[in-house]
Amino acid sequence: MATVLAGGCRVSEMKEGTPLVVGPLRIWNQIGRSTGAEAISLRILEFGPGASPQLSNRQADEVFYFLENLDGSESSSQCTISIDDRQYEVVAQTGFYLRPGQTLTVDNPGSSPVIFVSSQCPDEMSSDKPDAPSTPAVFNPSLAGAEPFVRLSDRVAMPTADRWYRVLVDDEIGSEQITQFVGSIPPGRAPDHFHNYEEVLFILSGTGRLWAGETHAPIAPGSCIYLPKGQVHCVENTGEDELRLLGAFYPAGSPAVRYEA
Repeated sequence: MATVLAGGCRVSEMKEGTPLVVGPLRIWNQIGRSTGAEAISLRILEFGPGASPQLSNRQADEVFYFLENLDGSESSSQCTISIDDRQYEVVAQTGFYLRPGQTLTVDNPGSSPVIFVSSQCPDEMSSDKPDAPSTPAVFNPSLAGAEPFVRLSDRVAMPTADRWYRVLVDDEIGSEQITQFVGSIPPGRAPDHFHNYEEVLFILSGTGRLWAGETHAPIAPGSCIYLPKGQVHCVENTGEDELRLLGAFYPAGSPAVRYEA
């Protein structure tokens, strides 16, 4: 069961709840307007063997991350992705961008599923709050030829204090509203801080604890986290190795910007 902390921070597991099933595709909507978010979402998409149904993106900027195997999970590490009429061979640990109006299909050649983490802005998956405070995404025509895929290994690690982050999707490849990154947190607890953006996190590796004020919840690979704009929080790494996370936030900007409480 999801844990709700001070200020509306939320922690759930990646396959918590009943998924939406469409052919070989299963979708778990973990964060969105239906769970208290203002504009951003986080969902898990599991594509079984074969060709997937077509997914469409209407008004949203949407970013995806192709998961590598998590601890104890079984998934394929490559697939073919079609965005509109273009095909791409994609491997795990790759982020990519689906701009407004585009369609996506996934062809999984293996016998195990492929798993993506997705974030939309504005969230189009929740129909109960259609008037979320988000402006329609606007695509920059000058970036029409930009490749929408970025491999984690191709990005330079940017240091900030005692940690690092690598930006995957931002306005460099066309996303005007949302920034996607992977970050590393060393053992220990950083100072409490807040951001002037709404953020979702997905834990890729390591163990720790999410703090929101005086409240806290354990986190581990597969944990899905929602952080409201302006909410004081911190991620504590309780293990002996790095804690690695995938993040996305709205409005777009730099992951290095934070304000200590």
